[in-house]
Amino acid sequence: MLTTKHDDPNAALGWGERLAYGSGGFAFNMINGIIGSFMTIFFTSAVGLNAGIIATILAVSKVFDGISDLIMGRIVDKTDTKMGKARVWLLRMCIPFAVSTMLLFFVPKNFPDMIKYVYVFLMYNITNAVCLTGMLVPFYSMVGLVTADGYERGLLGNIQQIFQTLGNVFVNSTFVILLTKFSENPNTIYTQRSFTLTLAVYCALMVVVTLFCVFNTKERVKVGAKEDTAAQKETKNENVMESVKALLSNKYWLLLTLGNFVVFAIIIFYAMGTVFFSQYVLYDMSQYGMLANAISIAQFAIMFVTPVLMTKISKEKIYTFGMLVMALGFVGSGLFTAPALLIGSNVLKGLGVGLSGGMALGMVADTVTYGRLKTGIDTVGMGNAGISAAQKIGLGLGQAVFGWVLAGAGLDAALDAQGLPQPESVSTAIKFMYGWVPAIMAGAMFVIFLLFYHCEKDIKKLQGNAQ
Repeated sequence: MLTTKHDDPNAALGWGERLAYGSGGFAFNMINGIIGSFMTIFFTSAVGLNAGIIATILAVSKVFDGISDLIMGRIVDKTDTKMGKARVWLLRMCIPFAVSTMLLFFVPKNFPDMIKYVYVFLMYNITNAVCLTGMLVPFYSMVGLVTADGYERGLLGNIQQIFQTLGNVFVNSTFVILLTKFSENPNTIYTQRSFTLTLAVYCALMVVVTLFCVFNTKERVKVGAKEDTAAQKETKNENVMESVKALLSNKYWLLLTLGNFVVFAIIIFYAMGTVFFSQYVLYDMSQYGMLANAISIAQFAIMFVTPVLMTKISKEKIYTFGMLVMALGFVGSGLFTAPALLIGSNVLKGLGVGLSGGMALGMVADTVTYGRLKTGIDTVGMGNAGISAAQKIGLGLGQAVFGWVLAGAGLDAALDAQGLPQPESVSTAIKFMYGWVPAIMAGAMFVIFLLFYHCEKDIKKLQGNAQ
C-alpha cells in the first residue's frame, strides 16, 4: 500500500499517495480524451451520421450533464462510508464507465438512421452524464478530502494534471496505431471492428488504474471536524438550495467555474481540431501524433516546474499567466501554417494548458475554503460538482459547436466513403476553430482573472479576522 501512514489532514503526504491519486487522472482522461477527440469522426466516418445532428445531440445532452453533476455533488456530500465520501464512488463506477463507453462506440449497423441517433443520445448520456460524472465529481472532491493543506492541494492538482497529460500522450501515441492494427479495411482505420477492439484495450486499462488509485489513497478531512477557523467549526449539513445559494454568492467559485468552462472548450477545440486538421487539411493521419503530442509533451514538461513556482508565486497568478501563454499559442496557429511554426504554436498551447490546468483543482479547494469562511456552509461536493459540470459542458458544447461549424461548412461523410476530398470550406472552418476562436477565449480569461481574481489574499484576510 502506498497510502501515507498518518491521519493528520494538515501534514504532508508521501509521494506514493500523491502519485496514486494522480493515476486516477490518467485512467479517466484516457477515455475522456478518446470521446472528445475521436467520437465525432467515428460517428461521421465509420457510422455515416450527420455531423450537425451529432452536434445537436451533444448540445441537448449538456442539460442532463449539468443536472447530473449537481446531483452527484450532493451525493458525495451525503456519502458516509468506511472509505470516506469520494473514493467509494470510483470503486463503484469504474466498471459501468468502461461498459458504457464500449457501447457508445458500438452503434448497430443495420438500424435505421433515426434509431441510430436515438441510440447515440441514450448511450452518450449514460456514459457521460451518469458514469463519467460518477467518477469525475468524486475524484475532484478527493483533493479537499485527502488533505487540508493548501500547498498539498495545489500539488495534488498539479500531479493529477500531469497524469491526465500522460493519458493524452498515451492515447495520442497509440490510438491511431491500434485502429490501424485492428481495422479489417486497408483503405480506412474508421471501422466498427477497429474501434471496438481498440476501446476494449483502453477500458480494461482504465479499470485497473482506477482501482490502484482507490486502494492507495486515504480521505483524512472530516466535515464537522476541527479545522482552521471558528467559522469552519460551525459548518453543518445544509439542504441543496442553501448549498447552491452559498456557491452562487461565492465570486471566486463563479469566476473559476467560468474559467474551467472556457479552458475545457478550448481543449476540445484543439483535441478535435488536431484530428480533423490531420484528416481534412493535411490528409495524413500519421501527422496526428506529432501535432497532438507537441501540446501534450509541453503540458507534461511544464507541470514539473509548477510545484517550484507555487513556492514563489500564488496558484492564481500561475493560472492567469497560463491563459496568456495559451492565447499566444493559438494566435500562432491562426497566423502560421509552416510545420515547424505550427508545432511551436502547439508547444505554447501545451505550456499554457499545463500552467492553468495544473492549478485548477487546488484553486477549486481554495474557493470552497473561501466560501466556508464567508458562510459557514461546506460545499466540497457541490462545489466540485459545479466545476466538473462546467468542464463537461465546455467539452460538450465545444464538440457541438465544432460539429455545427463542420456541418455548416459542408462536411459530407459520403465523400469519405468514396475516397474524395472535402470542400475547401471545410478546411477553412477547421483552421479557424483550431486557431482564432480559442485565442480570443483564452485572451479574455487572462484579462478577467488578472483584474478580478484574488482568492488567496481574501482567504488570509478572513482567517485573520476569525482569530
